[in-house]
Amino acid sequence: MAVALALTACGGGGEPAAQSEQTTAPAQTTVLNVFAAASLKETFGELEKTFEAANPGVDVTFNFAGSQDLVSQLTEGADADVLATANESTMAKAAEADLVGEQTVFLSNTLTLVTPKGNPAGVTGLDSSLDNARLVVCDTEAPCGKLTKELTGALGITLNPVSAEPNVKDVLGKVTSGEADAGIVYRTDANAAKDQVETIDIQGADQAVNKYPIAQVKATKNAELAQKWIALVLSPEGQSVLERAGFTPAAK
Repeated sequence: MAVALALTACGGGGEPAAQSEQTTAPAQTTVLNVFAAASLKETFGELEKTFEAANPGVDVTFNFAGSQDLVSQLTEGADADVLATANESTMAKAAEADLVGEQTVFLSNTLTLVTPKGNPAGVTGLDSSLDNARLVVCDTEAPCGKLTKELTGALGITLNPVSAEPNVKDVLGKVTSGEADAGIVYRTDANAAKDQVETIDIQGADQAVNKYPIAQVKATKNAELAQKWIALVLSPEGQSVLERAGFTPAAK
């Protein structure tokens, strides 16, 4: 009898028991939006790998542009967690608009002159060799343009560029494509371009220096991650990455 009952219980003639389906919920990804000056593209891209490895489930996304454009986007309500600008005056505008919290200077940068590979126009510096050359600079609204104006003023030089670009990457692009014979860019961008350009030191370039500040955006929903990113940038590891690219760390 017990055997018969057992067989019946095992499903003789009954409806088959529904098999339970186990589903695994997709892993949640948290996006950290970093707004950063165009000149930080290569170094922040390198730090992204370190940060994501240390923070599983976090996806760092970047908006690289002219610092003035980044602040304008924040003013218009763009979603960001961290802001890093290429000069202090642009960050000050963000602070005046109550867009960012405490800011920290994390590096500095200077300018240099670049030409296409081989220097076909024979440019030798900020001198008469530029008279018949197509020179491209940053717009004076951009930090690199303000620094160019400051430097040429300190050196007593007047330039006649054929165009003024919204950020330093656009200046570099004009040079590497051959659309310009020379361009004034940050030293770090010249380093990043490697064998695509020739670099000509500007005598007295250290008379004009841009200091880069970084800050948490007040409207962030990821304050803890934003602070972790800032901490990485300020850490010995972060500063080493920046220094290798040609930036001067804040501590030096």
